[in-house]
Amino acid sequence: MIKVPFYKMQGAGNDFIVIDAMPGLDLARFARKVCDRHMGVGADGVLILDTSSSCDHRMRIINADGSEAEMCGNGARCMAVYIARKFAVVPEFFTMETLAGVIRATASNEQACVCLSDPRDYRPGITFEAAGKQLEAHFINTGVPHAVIFVSDLREVDVNGLGRIVRNHAVFAPKGTNVNFVQRTAPGQVALRTYERGVEAETLACGTGSVASALVGYLQEKTPLTSVKGASMRVLTKSTEILDVTFDLAAESLTVTNVWLKGSGKFIAKGEYYY
Repeated sequence: MIKVPFYKMQGAGNDFIVIDAMPGLDLARFARKVCDRHMGVGADGVLILDTSSSCDHRMRIINADGSEAEMCGNGARCMAVYIARKFAVVPEFFTMETLAGVIRATASNEQACVCLSDPRDYRPGITFEAAGKQLEAHFINTGVPHAVIFVSDLREVDVNGLGRIVRNHAVFAPKGTNVNFVQRTAPGQVALRTYERGVEAETLACGTGSVASALVGYLQEKTPLTSVKGASMRVLTKSTEILDVTFDLAAESLTVTNVWLKGSGKFIAKGEYYY
């Protein structure tokens, strides 16, 4: 039996087991066991703090099903808060190496702001059939792939049922996609429910999904598009926490850069997991 020290954290209701890197630990198997909500501690995924040769730190993200994710916005905020508490001296802004690229972060008092990698592969207006319905989705990769589907009433959406079908739909093959159901609630604000790939269920929040929904919401709402620095959108998550997304837009090339996600990263518990 190995005793694995851990913290449990959550960002906007997206919960994680946070550990330091341990040589020889089978991360996929560990994640499946520790994330089990009945036989383990319970979480949406595992965050691992590791050393990096190119950045201040390295963050790895293992989903509850054992697969490794390129990026997680809520996880990045939790990791930023964890780093700020763990080390005696932390610069105001520090960097984290991820599979999606380098993330800049700043954190204080269980609040964090992270600068994500530039979004790519924006494909608006994808139409397809799923569950006997004609759907329109807007695809964008904000570190991981996301489909954004606008709805009139989030309460009426079967997020787990329809989300699972869209997540595995051929139009998003071969890697599949996270699925975000989005309702416009006010100018500059959207509400969101997400079916997460890797968790294979609806979660209380998704950081990269919030960014995807904010960006698509802005791009679809503003006509005609004009270049702007410091554009902002607010995203109401299922957990009821509002996340703030800011970014720069070059309208002519439809290029989005300097994307920042602001929200919580809260400690829930700490302990030792008997693995």
